[in-house]
Amino acid sequence: MFTRRYALTLALGALLAPAARAQGGYPIRIEHALGTTVIERPPERVATVNWSNHEVPLALGVVPVGMAAANFGDDDGDGLLPWVSARLDALGGPRPVLFDEGDGIDFEAVASTRPDVILAAHSGLSADDFAILSQIAPTVAFPHLPWTTGWRENIRMNSAGMGMEAEGEALIADLETQIAREVSKYPVLKGKRAIFVTHLDPTDLSRVPFYTDNDTRVAFLKDLGLQSPRIVTELSQSGRFAGEVSAEQIDLLDDVDIVITYGTDALLGQLESYVLTERMPAIARGSVVLLRNDPLGTAAHPTPLGIPYVLEDYVALLAEAAAKAS
Repeated sequence: MFTRRYALTLALGALLAPAARAQGGYPIRIEHALGTTVIERPPERVATVNWSNHEVPLALGVVPVGMAAANFGDDDGDGLLPWVSARLDALGGPRPVLFDEGDGIDFEAVASTRPDVILAAHSGLSADDFAILSQIAPTVAFPHLPWTTGWRENIRMNSAGMGMEAEGEALIADLETQIAREVSKYPVLKGKRAIFVTHLDPTDLSRVPFYTDNDTRVAFLKDLGLQSPRIVTELSQSGRFAGEVSAEQIDLLDDVDIVITYGTDALLGQLESYVLTERMPAIARGSVVLLRNDPLGTAAHPTPLGIPYVLEDYVALLAEAAAKAS
């Protein structure tokens, strides 16, 4: 799926070059949902836990001493997504310790890396997790609710934890420019209504579950010029992060132009032939983007290094689906 140009883009500087750490302004105080973290001095050894936090220091030229191994989209089994591997190759130096988080955070492994700071702005830390990690090193937790930190806020909070706020803002601006440039190639996307359907059960298509605007995947669709259908907008205003409709109420999704979901062509075939979901206009015309358990499958969840790597393919798939609705 991916072409050589992605690796070249990553290696030749679509992302920021290694940047010097900020040396002033200490101690740094960072407010987050689990309290206040105080960082007394510029950290030399950075560790990260949970999904995608390691991509912030890497994008800013800092190789973590330890980070979570990839558990989705890792198609070669080395614990690294391809854009992370490419960035590590470009930066050189010792490879990070990979934490196996299949059963939760491995606190002993984190401690063994002797970090000066632990970054977890996008995470699902519990209060107990935070307390244990904070005994190891100052820990930056999520700003509001678990697993809801958008990619911009992820960069802002984690870069602040390294004393690199200005570099973080420059990274955000660079990514926004790349997104705008790619989206401008596909006017067909503008204003189309997209719904991100959660993992469907092929054995039970009597319900259609979906994410709301409060989920980071749907928020990224807004970055790409898409809108949410009426039912998603209404549920989003209630503060919910997910909802569902029964297949008997499939008419509530008549205003959907594009469906994004995880699955294979076999799932699409089932949706197109099931007596209720086949009545959904977007499914009937094939305006569906299927994400698999591969690197592109992570495209829906935007990350600092992942965005430029998958952006071209992801936007093209969305535009192909949108064109069928025009």
